[in-house]
Amino acid sequence: MTNIHLRGIIAGLVLTVSSAGCARAQRATLPADTGTAAPAQVMDAEAAMGSMNLNAADMKAMEAHMKMTAPRPESSADSVRAARLVEQLRSSISKYKDVNVAVAEGFRQFAPQVKNQHVYHFTNYRWGLENAFRFNPEKPTSLLYKKDSGGNFVLVGAMYTAPKRYSEEDLDKRVPLSVAQWHKHINWCVPPRGADSAWLTKKNGRPVFGPLGVSTEAECDAAGGRFEKEIFGWMVHANVFASDDPKVIWHDDHGMSGNEVMDHDHD
Repeated sequence: MTNIHLRGIIAGLVLTVSSAGCARAQRATLPADTGTAAPAQVMDAEAAMGSMNLNAADMKAMEAHMKMTAPRPESSADSVRAARLVEQLRSSISKYKDVNVAVAEGFRQFAPQVKNQHVYHFTNYRWGLENAFRFNPEKPTSLLYKKDSGGNFVLVGAMYTAPKRYSEEDLDKRVPLSVAQWHKHINWCVPPRGADSAWLTKKNGRPVFGPLGVSTEAECDAAGGRFEKEIFGWMVHANVFASDDPKVIWHDDHGMSGNEVMDHDHD
């Protein structure tokens, strides 16, 4: 994984830290059980990394917490299928270029109190739930916005999600893996419930918990945390208004974010 790609993934991570130094909750309502042991706590721990400069150690730490689908050889059939998805998505979400229309139709901004995010997510939790069971290219889980120089939201695309139980074959049926890499977040150590301030714990100058923390169950146990093998479900970005170039459209310019709807497994 290249540093540029990894920086794109990290850029959307949002952790809200209070002036007192404790994680502050962003209480988005999830539509169903997410399958993780502490969904609200994980969301509480997401930090304003979208506006942070991450060093080489941070980048290396992140690699242990990300799982990417394996790239596949390009094919004309996949290119045609991906182009069709782009057309469908552009047509279905173009009205949301006016962010007020998106809000009026049920999209909720994640972490509005966090300023200067690299990409802003507006999530439709009902559509997110539907994505756990079926794929409708016209109903993405989240809309993706950036801000222009005047502070106005500019729609750049959308994010699709899929259950974490899905195989790469399942994901390929939604968005071909020869044009896009899906990703999910893995190997998180989270503090015990009720210990929000522990999110800021460090050992040898490095975080213990969260997306930059330890990545093995043994280390997590030693720290008194709870190990989560998988946190969120699969996700992929489609920057359909950013370019006509497929490499730009399907580049994960933002990657993970706190509002990314977690996998709604009911198995």
